[in-house]
Amino acid sequence: MKQTFEVANIRCGGCAKTITTSLQEGGFEEVNVDLTCEPRKVTAEIADEAQLAHFKATLRSLGYPLIGEEEGVIDNATLKLKSFVSCAVGKFSTDKESD
Repeated sequence: MKQTFEVANIRCGGCAKTITTSLQEGGFEEVNVDLTCEPRKVTAEIADEAQLAHFKATLRSLGYPLIGEEEGVIDNATLKLKSFVSCAVGKFSTDKESD
């Protein structure tokens, strides 16, 4: 079933590229990152609770927790730092593919 979640720290196409690539590599289908709304939304085909947990863990490992899942100032700062790195990776991979 397709599910949509509001996700923190997504700022640009680089972020979207990293998220889409990582989720697709993790076995998720029909991944979509909506950059037209605030907060940003990520949609994916999620079959069960185990896959939902994997989805959340993948996003969090990249620095993009679901809205409301940030825990404390240090955790929030760490997630933002991770998201900056993930964003840069996404931008770099996007630039390299267009060469």
